[in-house]
Amino acid sequence: MIRIRDISLPPEHDANQLVYEASRLLRISASRIRRLQLVRRSVDARKKPDVRIIYTVDVAVDGSENKVLKSSGCKKAALAPASFYKPPKREYHSENRPVVVGFGPAGMFAGLLLAMAGLKPIILERGEDAATRHQKVQHFFETGELDTTSNVQFGEGGAGTFSDGKLNTGVNNPRIGWILEQFVKAGAREDILYDAKPHVGTDVLLTVVQNLRQRIISLGGEVRFCTQVTGVLTDNGAVSGLRTNRGEITCDQVIFAIGHSARDTFRMLNDLGVPMEPKPFAMGVRIEQKQSVIDKAQYGTNSLPLPPADYKLVRHLENETVYTFCMCPGGYVVAATSEEAQIVTNGMSNADRDGENANAALLVSLNPADFPYDGVLGGMLWQEEIEKMAFRHTGSYCAPVQKVGDFLAGVVSTGPGEVKPTYRPGVYWTDLHQVLPEKITRALAEALPQLEQNLTGFASPDAVLTAPETRSSSPVRIIRGEDRQSALKGLYPAGEGAGYAGGIMSAAIDGMMAAEALLDTLK
Repeated sequence: MIRIRDISLPPEHDANQLVYEASRLLRISASRIRRLQLVRRSVDARKKPDVRIIYTVDVAVDGSENKVLKSSGCKKAALAPASFYKPPKREYHSENRPVVVGFGPAGMFAGLLLAMAGLKPIILERGEDAATRHQKVQHFFETGELDTTSNVQFGEGGAGTFSDGKLNTGVNNPRIGWILEQFVKAGAREDILYDAKPHVGTDVLLTVVQNLRQRIISLGGEVRFCTQVTGVLTDNGAVSGLRTNRGEITCDQVIFAIGHSARDTFRMLNDLGVPMEPKPFAMGVRIEQKQSVIDKAQYGTNSLPLPPADYKLVRHLENETVYTFCMCPGGYVVAATSEEAQIVTNGMSNADRDGENANAALLVSLNPADFPYDGVLGGMLWQEEIEKMAFRHTGSYCAPVQKVGDFLAGVVSTGPGEVKPTYRPGVYWTDLHQVLPEKITRALAEALPQLEQNLTGFASPDAVLTAPETRSSSPVRIIRGEDRQSALKGLYPAGEGAGYAGGIMSAAIDGMMAAEALLDTLK
């Protein structure tokens, strides 16, 4: 096929215009284009309000592609690269079935690859299946009654299930296209295959993760819910089994894809002597604005048929970096704690992103030297301290919130302005300087006016800050070698919780590569 880059069309275009523009660039009749496949679609708003939709497409043509390319002289066109990922074949055998701990993106795609290889993996998930988990999460949002085993952090699909389901990543990896295809086969919309910033949406992800589980089971795998690993059995420096709340499992190959909130598991591994280290991470708040304000700022207009606008902002200060993360257009701020008497925030949006507000994590970079606690788990202990302090401050799971204008003025907020907070089960108006460490509030106060200069309306006086956002990534890294194994042989740390990923896609890739490393030992 022929790949054509940078096809620019107005937002009101239809599919036929894309075909005709491709034929014009190739200098052939549109009737000679037998098939057109979208490779990438993005929005270019650099010359607002003249917003354009930019496409990269692959086309199959009648006749020789080389001749068409030569006669067209089009500098935007070239032969499409033949780059694709080949999953393992069902030709592997092992005396003991491999075990995957955790059924988030890393564990799910590690389990899928092992099942495709014929190894019938056992997957252990401390939380519940997605349908039951959804009911428990909604109950918490409505009543403030938390289930510590099934919540926004734990359960089928991991923390990513209750998020925007963003699948964009800064990683360039041949596995990305294959992962996107698996999501589509499991029920995600096909536009994730070519959107520059693909997202699935929480409402759709709840079905997708269940379909991926059924596929693993159909290939001989097994998923055991409400099964928490409480210990690792060893023999001569290697894994010999796992201790769980439902009994022991004999195994010599285990992928640990535990997620960034499995604090009891981090403690267990540390007590076992598994090499770990503290790693840089970030904490801060969730910030909410009107989505219509963000659309106007990014596009210069609200009258065009364009998707809800997003943003990604960063400001480098003298000692810290303040940046936005996990931006959710048309989304909601959610209660994301997994432990009693602690408050944690996160963001989510559904597939249509049709909520009134935009929200994003607004984070301050932190290094191990900043942690008030020493040792491998120093960052984790700091997280816990802040989350407990927030709960004590409000006296419930209602999150502490403040308007940006009041935060910058150092006065207590008493209620909302134009932006209504979306956090459930409720909010507590206060002064966030009383909740968050001075290092974080100082950096946020310095960065907010500067970020407003980058994006009008981002830090408007009525924008809402909800605290604390503490679990953007793992504060711990489980050290592994080039073979992706820990010093404890047979233990493969993987994904975001192990400190090697930062989102759904990168976690899925890391889980796959852990499974591939395990398969290499069986060749």
